[in-house]
Amino acid sequence: MSSGDSSVKIFDDYIEFFNPGHLPYTITIAQLLADEYSSYSRNRKVAATFKEAQLIETVREWRTASSPLKTSKADENYGSGIRRIREAFEQYGLKAPKFENFQHGFRVVVYAETATDIDRTSGKTSGKILAYIRENPDITIPELSLLLEITERSVERNISQLQKDKKLSRIGPAKGGHWEVIGD
Repeated sequence: MSSGDSSVKIFDDYIEFFNPGHLPYTITIAQLLADEYSSYSRNRKVAATFKEAQLIETVREWRTASSPLKTSKADENYGSGIRRIREAFEQYGLKAPKFENFQHGFRVVVYAETATDIDRTSGKTSGKILAYIRENPDITIPELSLLLEITERSVERNISQLQKDKKLSRIGPAKGGHWEVIGD
């Protein structure tokens, strides 16, 4: 692999994404994690692909330290990838990825979750779901999503696990039925 190659390495307990070239000297890891930086594109091909996929509207290109930045109308998605990745991991109760300058490039490490880790992270959410259902057996998944401030998919995943663990049961159809906490 040359110094210009990006790589993805898959291990038993983590996945490593590597891209040659450190963060720009004006951005620290702390600023990156705090979302306190102004971003720009160093890889025009990746930026153009994201623009074509309508994931960003504007492609900003880094010229040189002495040349001005080429910009146009900014989109709220532009430069928000790290923040969105971190929010998605948090939303799904996953361990936060590790971002670091590593050797001659930038590395992101995404950790695998074990069943024990998932049970630990979703345990509080599952308990809250059961409490809300005890209060209101007719509560809906969208209502639980709003109350818990998590996605409907996260609610569904927690409910599915509660049903597998025989802690929760659905009585009747999806519309018109109700929830029953088992063991109460």
